[in-house]
Amino acid sequence: MAPNTSSRILGFDIARAFAVFGMVIVNFKIAMEAQTGAAFWLGFASLFEGRASALFVILAGIGISLMTKKVRLEPHKPQIREAQVQLLKRALALFVIGLAYTPIWPADILHFYGVYFAIAAMLCFCSDRTVLLSCVGFVLGFVALLLVFDYDQGWDWASLTYTDLWTWQGLLRHMIFNGFHPVFPWAAFLLFGMWLGRKPLTDPVVQQRYAIISLAILIFTELSLLGLRVLGEQHFSMPIETINTLLTSNIIPPLPQYMLSAGSSAVFILMLCLGLGQRYSHLWLIRSLYRTGQLSLTLYIAHVFIGMGLLEAFNLLSGQSIEIALQSALIYCLGALVFSVIWLRFFTLGPCEWIFKKITR
Repeated sequence: MAPNTSSRILGFDIARAFAVFGMVIVNFKIAMEAQTGAAFWLGFASLFEGRASALFVILAGIGISLMTKKVRLEPHKPQIREAQVQLLKRALALFVIGLAYTPIWPADILHFYGVYFAIAAMLCFCSDRTVLLSCVGFVLGFVALLLVFDYDQGWDWASLTYTDLWTWQGLLRHMIFNGFHPVFPWAAFLLFGMWLGRKPLTDPVVQQRYAIISLAILIFTELSLLGLRVLGEQHFSMPIETINTLLTSNIIPPLPQYMLSAGSSAVFILMLCLGLGQRYSHLWLIRSLYRTGQLSLTLYIAHVFIGMGLLEAFNLLSGQSIEIALQSALIYCLGALVFSVIWLRFFTLGPCEWIFKKITR
């Protein structure tokens, strides 16, 4: 049975497909320890670090706004409470699934999603202003935590392992402050997505406006950081390593400039995907990407169990070049696209999406 596409916006699922592909590239690079190879391909792979996952989280926020739109426009206490309970069920399911998944893939994002969704349940019926202020609060809250606590605590950076994750203190620190996707500041991406999801994003004029604004912010942020690094190396009496940490948009640590850069790049890609979905929905590739995005949860989980499982079987999980890592990611992404098209000819939901729907209802 083919899925009903009439009530879905193709662009969102196309963006989810690209977000999954980007996360596969990043995670395969990490798992295969791909630190050698052509500078061009190393630079290409680095473009997705912390940006594909940011797009993924923003899309989740948009999804929450769309899911709660009817209740938000016609608020009644029983319906509000029901929507919040539904979000909390999803939060608990994501947290438990993700935490169980963490021993297999330490860089998992699903258990962080669980906390993001719990926060969303509290704020999804607040005003736009409150949501945006909360978004800023999480970004600045991370800076405050950084000034008080040791960001390196718990980390073995050489192996990218968190040494005391399975203690209450370590888990709390990892979740809130210095894990791969900590609540401070990463919950800001979800809240920004909730705010964005309240806008008329299907309007081409709005898409064009947001695309221009986000691209301008992205370029301004990156050029400003580049200029400050050059000045810093010439005039600041600080080690170059410190300058590069404080004046870059790298994901670790997730400083405000990273949030601004990754968020603006995610919005720009999203606006392009919305335009593609509206203008070229008749093309096979666009329809296939749309279907791939519908199976994003399944494909995310499968890229570890199946993708990295095959890499381990072929002894490719260490000391590989970036070219081998990108080729492996490309093969997985093409396989994911073909699988999604075939699966959705017979079923309305992906395997993990179906299970998730069952356990949250």
